[in-house]
Amino acid sequence: MRDFVQRAVETLNVGENKDRVSLVQYSRDAAVQFYLNTYTTKSEILDIVRGMRHKGGRPLNTGAALQYLIDNVFTASAGSRRLEGVPQLLIALIGGRSFDNVDTPASALKEMGVLTFAIGTRGSDARELQKISQEPSNAVSVSDFTDLPSVQEKLRSSMETVIVEVTPESPTVLVDDDTARRDVVFLLDGSDGTRNGFPAMRDFVQRVVENLNIGENKDRVSVVQYSRDSEVHFNLNTHTTKEDIVDTVRGLRHRGGRPLNTGAALQHVRDNIFTASSGSRRQESFPQILIVLSGGRSSDNVDTPASALKSDGVLIFGIGTRNSSREVQRIASDPNYAQSVSDFSDLPNVPQTFIASLNTIGVEETPTTPTVEVDQRTARRDVVFLLDGSDGTRDGFPAMIDFVQRLVDRLNVGENKDRVSVAQYSRDAEVHFNLNTYTTKNDIVDTVRGLRHRGGRPLNTGAALQYVRDNVFTASSGSRRLEGVPQMLILLNGGRSFDNVDTPASALKEQGIVVFGIGSKSSDSRELQRISYEPSYAIAVSEFTDLPNVQEQLSAAMSTVIVRAIPMTPTVTGKTLTIV
Repeated sequence: MRDFVQRAVETLNVGENKDRVSLVQYSRDAAVQFYLNTYTTKSEILDIVRGMRHKGGRPLNTGAALQYLIDNVFTASAGSRRLEGVPQLLIALIGGRSFDNVDTPASALKEMGVLTFAIGTRGSDARELQKISQEPSNAVSVSDFTDLPSVQEKLRSSMETVIVEVTPESPTVLVDDDTARRDVVFLLDGSDGTRNGFPAMRDFVQRVVENLNIGENKDRVSVVQYSRDSEVHFNLNTHTTKEDIVDTVRGLRHRGGRPLNTGAALQHVRDNIFTASSGSRRQESFPQILIVLSGGRSSDNVDTPASALKSDGVLIFGIGTRNSSREVQRIASDPNYAQSVSDFSDLPNVPQTFIASLNTIGVEETPTTPTVEVDQRTARRDVVFLLDGSDGTRDGFPAMIDFVQRLVDRLNVGENKDRVSVAQYSRDAEVHFNLNTYTTKNDIVDTVRGLRHRGGRPLNTGAALQYVRDNVFTASSGSRRLEGVPQMLILLNGGRSFDNVDTPASALKEQGIVVFGIGSKSSDSRELQRISYEPSYAIAVSEFTDLPNVQEQLSAAMSTVIVRAIPMTPTVTGKTLTIV
């Protein structure tokens, strides 16, 4: 392990304003050997690494070690430049299964934008390594640590190729302040739990407003505060000068109350603020921006209203504390548009790149999905439905069947048009018909109408995803993936999987298959988000009888897939490396 670290450091460009390195060793507890700002030369780091001694001890508490890094290493005081947008890399060398839980700290690291590579031996838990890693493909196994040289080059290559994915820098966009016109709504958590942090929230709003170009025909601002209910402090068309807005914000008082209903608040701003009567210019195609500051976990469902806002073209930015960061990521339009702070007193430390990204959004450059008219007569899609047929979905299965029929009715089915396949699963998966089985809509609808619930347990969603990848999205089954025809998988899921979904879900994404995950209240929302092609493609309903309520949302998203543009990756240099 020590030799591996030395070889890795040799490839870096160490310096105060270049690459920085920290080293931590752990067993029961974690001990930092040196911090990111301890040494500024490669020779100093190598000398210390050469002299390291094995600390010993048991049990192995990998979860506690990951949390230690969050609290003590990936911090500004320890030399981390995360808040400056410098990529943060963690290489974990793990020789056994952890005695404590790794999920929470591993998720927290991902939310912070830390790119984690986990390297384990045959004594490690492969699934645990995958959960720790930023992506399953970043988990590597060797027979024992003497084989580390065999993966050194692969790791170095991976670090160089994916480094740009963890950089929260926004692309440079020139916006003419005289012509930029945006509608910006702030949604502030005013519940009992944010009383101490509210002044910092208020200051944050003022700072953002100071950077806007306020005017009747320029930028407009609205502020809403919520806890159990929502209260509109002023609408988008209330104030037309920056001074009026800042004065009003300065005088805001914390409203208090509980429980925290973030979902209802999102729905409120959708129904009452992003409307023409309140000053929204959405129908005129001006960018619509919602900035959510949330300090706790919502008592109600946030997924449905957040998805509805995104479908309306509203770009959502979110800032959450340690109690709400994961939920805020689900609400935000993109992971890069979600930020986490320890508490709201840390709002001044929110990266300038995050705030700057707001100012790059103008009429000429909007990162929301453009409105595109799709000619359904020429559109070609391969659409596969994967239905949860386990014991837990018996009552909801008829609603699933109706939903499939309604969606098929909206497709343009034909040999050289849209193709459809349906599979059902519980413990195992079975295909009812392939993409090349039927060429008419009537045949498909008749077959779907006659489907019977298969039953069975446990629910192995991971195996089902692998099944459709290996058996349905293939040329022999009618898939036209190699011809460039969009591939879509619509998963209807009613419970948490008993097997691992990450590896097969990643494999589907790597093939370019766009996965939409629709789950009921019994599903694991985080699992659905991991399965879906992007978090906004995970949709929640209380019961499957509510599926008609999300049909339009899904249909609109499916249409945009056809015209999806692939974003260019910016070139980024400089990184922060931590080895544990």
